[in-house]
Amino acid sequence: MRNENSRYLDNERFENSIASNGWHVIMVKSTAYQPSFAYTIGLWQNFNHPEVICLGLPAETMHLILNDIGELIKQGETIQLNKPYQDFLEDYLTTFISVDPSNIKDYFGAALAHYQDLTMPALQFVWPDKNHRFPWAENFEPSFKRLQPLLDRNADFKFMEDKNLAVFTTRQWLEEGAPIVEVYHDEEGDWQFITEDWEEEDIRTVALEEIVKRDASINDLFNLDYGESAYREDLTSSWHRTA
Repeated sequence: MRNENSRYLDNERFENSIASNGWHVIMVKSTAYQPSFAYTIGLWQNFNHPEVICLGLPAETMHLILNDIGELIKQGETIQLNKPYQDFLEDYLTTFISVDPSNIKDYFGAALAHYQDLTMPALQFVWPDKNHRFPWAENFEPSFKRLQPLLDRNADFKFMEDKNLAVFTTRQWLEEGAPIVEVYHDEEGDWQFITEDWEEEDIRTVALEEIVKRDASINDLFNLDYGESAYREDLTSSWHRTA
């Protein structure tokens, strides 16, 4: 994930912002595959309130929203889960959901570096589509789904694609249980989950969900961008990412 990291912790403005305002907003740009997002650092430290993240809106809008949320919290308000709020987007109701702890490390890199605490809680600001429907509604606008992954759910399947997406693997993995040691997310969006010692005739297609169910560590690679890959030595080794 294109997350901001500890280099911000050496920035005097970063620390001054938290000290003087009570929080700082980290902005993370979108890529061709992944949505932009922004989150706070300091609400947990200064107000004992979960940090807040927003995904998929224009950068300036997210920055304004998070600052508005910070001001409310600074004034003593506690953000309530699943409550409709009219304060943040003109003419639209918005709401908040909790961020599953397993998603914290994927989106809050600079905050974790600041706190040195993986138990930091967080909320997600959730916005509706143009027809005022939230992402969990049956008829939510499909083009917006990739912009706003919901971080309170799907901890066992973090990929933005559908679970039944056809992906490439090998006969050795499918039939012999050989471990996946290389993962490619190519420029066209196809996923390849490759074992050692395979030939072209060994290529098979399976549902993405089947890959993740059999090997939970694959879930850690959900945010490989287009053109990126990852490799490991064996099942006991960590994944290493390459561009």
